[in-house]
Amino acid sequence: MRKKILVTALAGAALLLGACAYIPRPGPVGNRAVPEPARSVDLTKYMGRWYEQFRYEASFEKDMDAVTADYSLNENGTVKVVNRGRKGGVTGDEHESTGKAKVVDAATNAKLKVSFFGPFYGDYWILDHGDAYDWSIVGEPSGRYLWVLTRAAHPSSALLDSLRERVKALGYDWSLVRVTQQAPD
Repeated sequence: MRKKILVTALAGAALLLGACAYIPRPGPVGNRAVPEPARSVDLTKYMGRWYEQFRYEASFEKDMDAVTADYSLNENGTVKVVNRGRKGGVTGDEHESTGKAKVVDAATNAKLKVSFFGPFYGDYWILDHGDAYDWSIVGEPSGRYLWVLTRAAHPSSALLDSLRERVKALGYDWSLVRVTQQAPD
C-alpha cells in the first residue's frame, strides 16, 4: 500500500513538473512603470473582433502574424476569448487558442484575468481605448507584455502613428515592439 501511494505521489509530481515546463517564459521588461488603465471600459462595446497591429513578442505568439482576438460575453459574466494567428506569415498554418477572462476591477472593467490553460490566470489590463472602441492598448503590471489592437485589419497610417506615440507616452520601449502583419484585404 505504501509503495502504491509513493508511486502515485511521484507520478503526480512528475506531471506537475512537466506542466510547469510548458508555462510561457516572459520576455524582457519593456515598461518598468506600467500606468493604471486610463479609463473605464464598456464590456459590451469591447466585444467582437480585434486585429493585432503590434505587440511585444511572447513565446506563445512567437513568429505569428494575421493575429486576431474575438471576445464575447458569457451568460455568467465572464468573457470568452478566441485568439487566432498564423505561424510563419499571413499564409502560414493557423493556430487557435480559446480561453476565458473574468473582470477583477468591477469599478472600471479595465482589469481582467485571462486563462488559456488550467487554473493559471494572467493579467489583462485595457490601458486605453478609442472613444468609439476602434483601438485598444493592452498590457499588464510586469511591463513584459503589450498588445495594440484595432477593429480594422488595415487601419490608416495616421491611426497607427498615433497609437505608436500613445504606446511610447505610456512608457513602453518601442525597440521591443514587433509589428504584426495582417493578410491583404
